[in-house]
Amino acid sequence: MTQEDARAYLHYLLTLHLRQEEAFGPLALAFIKENDLGQLGLLPEERFNLLMATATVFSAEPKRYTMKLELLQKARQLLPDTRYTDPELGRDLEHLIKKTQSDLQRYSDAMKVSRPHTIDRQSLIVETDFPEYFLETAQKRAATYYQEKYRLTKEAKTAQHFGGTPKKFEPDNVSIHKEFPGACAPFMNARTNAFHLLLPFDLKISRSPDEPLEAGNRIFYGKMGYSYPLQYKMGKLCSYQDGQVLDLDIHDPHLIFVSVSAINDPEFPCPPSEGDQSIPPELAYPKALLEHTGSLGPFIQMSCNVKVWFDAAIVSLLVQGAPDLAEYGLQDGMGLMTRSYASDKVESYVQNLSQPWQEGLSFNFINLHLALNPGIDHAIIPSGTPIFSVFPVLNRQCYRYIDRRTMD
Repeated sequence: MTQEDARAYLHYLLTLHLRQEEAFGPLALAFIKENDLGQLGLLPEERFNLLMATATVFSAEPKRYTMKLELLQKARQLLPDTRYTDPELGRDLEHLIKKTQSDLQRYSDAMKVSRPHTIDRQSLIVETDFPEYFLETAQKRAATYYQEKYRLTKEAKTAQHFGGTPKKFEPDNVSIHKEFPGACAPFMNARTNAFHLLLPFDLKISRSPDEPLEAGNRIFYGKMGYSYPLQYKMGKLCSYQDGQVLDLDIHDPHLIFVSVSAINDPEFPCPPSEGDQSIPPELAYPKALLEHTGSLGPFIQMSCNVKVWFDAAIVSLLVQGAPDLAEYGLQDGMGLMTRSYASDKVESYVQNLSQPWQEGLSFNFINLHLALNPGIDHAIIPSGTPIFSVFPVLNRQCYRYIDRRTMD
């Protein structure tokens, strides 16, 4: 950018400021951050005007005050070099800086959360067949997935700082576009501050038998209140339990077809099949999970054999489908684990309480409950996609809601 170009762009920015255009703030801040205004040949007065104009249009939100304070301090350093030098103007600028610093300090103090010394960090103990994958690799996969999907552009981040000026209807003005999912803290917290479950292979759920994935498939009859596992033999739908031929059409709307692909995550260990040695290692784990897949009405229940131990007197576990499931055409079955309530044999409970570290802890398995959305014929979840998340929450007995009016 030449000196002539820089001055022309400066005049354009100041014109936007005079017109109270919403695009002024993002464009001006980007111009300041990405260029050395002194080397571009802009006069001290021109730089001072731009710094002050930009500092005055930040959103009235304390989290923006760090950037605002930086511009005000640059303007104060530049003031003696301008023809605007005046003791009264200097005092006014100094007062504005101190007020901004004070507001920023109060905001920072309010945002600090001190941990009471009486509260110990809870441990959630996980048992799984592949701990390195589900506790480490899968969490990295989920973080990468959300970062790549929701990362804000540089322009969007800049636009976040502004919004105090009157808005106009400008849907095509990308300089002011800032309302993206990645800019919403609660939205992103639900995706980043959780333990995620994902699979090292593709999963397909469909209402028709067409084009199943290559590692294997299952069939279920499922509607609200009832489900049953089926199999397809000799051109007929049969019971999965005893092989009885059933009078069902292959296009019955209550049929659910589930299929899986081979392992396609290079970091998954791919152990050989324990039962059938002829099964290729990349198919063994998907087939094993598919074999243990069940149904709950219209929902397909997949178990990754991930077992979590927790202190149910303090913590409950909210198991919830990933927020992005709807984009794949699926809905989740959400659940709250408050204690041990698995329907195993008595012997299994005795075994689950035989170790000293298990004393006083509850346990449960994290299962994936998935159903196709109405009007959706099939859905495919690629490997490495977060499917379910686990959120620790306080046990109901550990908190209470209080009417604010009773606190006076």
